[in-house]
Amino acid sequence: MSSSNNSKIISKASPHTIMKFKLVEEYIKAWAQKLMLNSSCYGLVFIDCMCNSGVYTHNGEVVEGTPVRVAKALLDVARTYPQKQIQIYLNDNSQEKVDELKKHLPADEGNFRIIATAKDRDELLETIGPQLYGRQHLHYFLFYDPYDASINWPVLIPFLRNWGEVMINHMVSDTVRAISQVRREAAKEKYENTYLTDFEKLIPFGSDKEAYEERVEEIIQELKGQRRYFVGAFPFFNTQNSQLYSLIHCTSHIEGFKLYKQVAWKTFGGKSSTKDTHGGQYQLSFDFGNEGFLVPATDESCFFVTDIAKYLQKSFSGQKNVPLESLWQLLDYHPIFPSDGFRQEIRNELKNTYGAIFSTAVDSKDGKRHTVVSFQKGTPAL
Repeated sequence: MSSSNNSKIISKASPHTIMKFKLVEEYIKAWAQKLMLNSSCYGLVFIDCMCNSGVYTHNGEVVEGTPVRVAKALLDVARTYPQKQIQIYLNDNSQEKVDELKKHLPADEGNFRIIATAKDRDELLETIGPQLYGRQHLHYFLFYDPYDASINWPVLIPFLRNWGEVMINHMVSDTVRAISQVRREAAKEKYENTYLTDFEKLIPFGSDKEAYEERVEEIIQELKGQRRYFVGAFPFFNTQNSQLYSLIHCTSHIEGFKLYKQVAWKTFGGKSSTKDTHGGQYQLSFDFGNEGFLVPATDESCFFVTDIAKYLQKSFSGQKNVPLESLWQLLDYHPIFPSDGFRQEIRNELKNTYGAIFSTAVDSKDGKRHTVVSFQKGTPAL
């Protein structure tokens, strides 16, 4: 195969793309292990309906993409739990890319099967989606990763309303770049379908990426049905610190929501995005709270542990003997901040920056000793 043809099949990967691969891989590893330990889980299904060729190049080296990484990770899980089934659906609309993908995938085993197809993404989801109704013992994960701001919500409805998880790549940079220049009706229809909004009503959004992100999250909540639903979105930036997209994770289970936040922060190195803050949060300007707390200013596009502590101080300002577990429970439901994985760092920040006092007290209900926290009075600027 010529190098030109090969470059059409195997794409180059940017650093943010490689970070995306890593986040999905690490989350699937943690997700699969947690579910396999549950006796009510009979098996897992992973679906990537826009998987490309499975491998990329970066600085002259071959880099494994999401489907290959996930397949290898789930094969390990299948071998660890031979009594439970794992199925992987991988699809791309290019037969050449699927042929390349197959070269890099592990072989099927007794309880492990990969179905690789070359068809339209919606055709695949229209086939799989209706099969999910009533199959609560089968846990699925759908990775919906379009190359532009193109989301077909009708095919996602069965996945949003059944027992499983959905991750959507919202390519907001495409919308911001094109929205003011769109002239063709077909292009306008694409954005109308993605945001379920008349094109004329989208124009005032302009370059406000947050407005588009909020609209996508509103749609998810509208389509998910009657049950409670958790949505976590984490942005990805290029080397020029421009946001390209967000990976939006959707689940009806609080444990999945907590896990995604934890894995995302771990993958990003203790922060909430891939944005380059040029040395860390302490290089930012400082704010003074109303009690004179000297704390780093908050960057809304990249939060750190310092911001988690700031949020907790504001939430519990002046309160005494707050059960430590109340802090973690508050973070459980926060849209961005993790409640697991950074607890010691959060405690240290609360003590060193805000003078919080950690002590033990006896619970009058169970007679056991529990850690409690007393907060200084004062609300830092957020």
